Amino acid sequence: SSRGGSRQRQPTRSYLRIGMKSMGDPYILDSKTVTPTECLNYALSLPTSTVVTGIEKMEILEQAFTIAKNFKPMTQAAMTGILAKIKSAAMTGKFERIKTDNRFDGTAKNPKWLGGMQEGM
Repeated sequence: SSRGGSRQRQPTRSYLRIGMKSMGDPYILDSKTVTPTECLNYALSLPTSTVVTGIEKMEILEQAFTIAKNFKPMTQAAMTGILAKIKSAAMTGKFERIKTDNRFDGTAKNPKWLGGMQEGM
């Protein structure tokens, strides 16, 4: 406590959280277990400030506008349902290539980042 009996309140920090790759670039959609709408609604229901979505053609932009315009946060039960739908596809790693494929590993392409290791090791 400070002098005089009053307490000074510590400033709180607010962080922006940006969501990206809500469709797994497009591997989650390749699993045929969820739709683009489900992916974006799920991502928008997470504690994010912004969700960045790729827009390769005008129809995808229109789809994103429609989803945003009609968005209502998902319930916890609905979010759990989405996770249950994708569980079997996620278990193999086939649709999460970021975890199983060196194409997504910057250090595999740049071993010098690891310091002291020789390329190809």
